[in-house]
Amino acid sequence: MASMFTCCFGCCGEGGSGHIPLKEMPTVQLDTHHMGTDVVIVKSGRRICGTGGCLANAPLHQNKSYFEFKIQSTGVWGIGVATQKVNLNQVPLGRDTNSLVLRHDGSVYHNNEEKNRLPANSLPQEGDVIGITYDHVEMNLYLNGKHMHCPASGIRGTVYPVVYVDDSAILDCQFSDFYHTAPQGFEKILFEQQIF
Repeated sequence: MASMFTCCFGCCGEGGSGHIPLKEMPTVQLDTHHMGTDVVIVKSGRRICGTGGCLANAPLHQNKSYFEFKIQSTGVWGIGVATQKVNLNQVPLGRDTNSLVLRHDGSVYHNNEEKNRLPANSLPQEGDVIGITYDHVEMNLYLNGKHMHCPASGIRGTVYPVVYVDDSAILDCQFSDFYHTAPQGFEKILFEQQIF
């Protein structure tokens, strides 16, 4: 009987052979390999300041993604989705087919065309949280948890969350642990290996 316990504990004990350590899943954050020249990323890849844009490090592979941005300091900024072909040194984004963004003035731009606009009394201010849903067809916006009914579409290909700043704007990104509950059916961004 004692030998049975010894075998059991010996096999399961301290790092015995046959144990494969689990690979830690990467964290979705701003990607310092895909950012403008004059961009500064701090707070463990969650805060952007300086001048220019930055993509997140995870593409939107799943069907319904949700993420948030909090305005820490106002200025010129934009948030949305973009392909890796976007020029992150040229702000504002939304001037070509590679980005679809909400700009600080409430306009939503893609391919240098205004696709939609937030209601005039709903312009984001310092301290506000803007939520974004994307379902591979349409991007929708939420201001402090309230649906803005301001859909926009048109971008094609593999897209990533994108943010740009200028003129002293500072924005924080939330890719999990959201300020507001994600809309029904939408969830945080998953890395491709998490989907399967």
